[in-house]
Amino acid sequence: MIRHFSFSLNFLKMSLLDLQEIPRRTMTLFFLVDKSGSMQGSKIASVNDAIRNIIPVLRDISDTNPDAEIKIATLEFASDCQWMYGEPQSLGDFRWLDIRAEGWTAMGEACLELNAKLSKHGFMKSPSGSYAPVVILLSDGAPTDDFHNGMTALNQNNWFKNAIRIAIAIGNDANYDVLREFTGNPEAIYEANRKLNRAFAGSAAAMGCGVHLWDHHGYAPCDYDRQFKAVLYEAGCAIMG
Repeated sequence: MIRHFSFSLNFLKMSLLDLQEIPRRTMTLFFLVDKSGSMQGSKIASVNDAIRNIIPVLRDISDTNPDAEIKIATLEFASDCQWMYGEPQSLGDFRWLDIRAEGWTAMGEACLELNAKLSKHGFMKSPSGSYAPVVILLSDGAPTDDFHNGMTALNQNNWFKNAIRIAIAIGNDANYDVLREFTGNPEAIYEANRKLNRAFAGSAAAMGCGVHLWDHHGYAPCDYDRQFKAVLYEAGCAIMG
């Protein structure tokens, strides 16, 4: 009997070793970056610097999390909008390309473009499933097109409704009314007048438990965001020294 049990245990161990690695679900982190003329100079420089610094932190979080892989999607907008890459990038492949600021502020168009990609036909089509996204808007909040029309479309999008939405106000002249409309929560707006890295760390640490897993039955809460926020906060503080 003991021999039979020992054989069964060894067989189970070998069977487990033969199993293919279970694919991780994807959590897409969207950066919406305002690169209009009003963002010239120190504003856009601080954005480029902060995102470059936070990418290694996110890479470490993604590499050590057994349940979810973080991917990055960056939408730049000025007189028009464009994605930095055609598809969300894994953090191993992602390279930040510095952005230059010029032109008008097509924030409404950017909202419509984000709405199009927040779907199973867009960027939320991971075969292993997707966590609800994190969406971070970096802007001084001065749209020159029909921003409200774009927000009307976004507010009907289930992925956007369940996303962690954060706005980082760039500069002393930022329009907080616009940023508040985007986040739906004034407490999800962070100032970047002094340290943009601190704004990143503070925003990630302060958000409540809000990442959800999408399945055929709807959204179900998970704990993945707790690790994301805690580690990002500590790493953000370390970046600042």
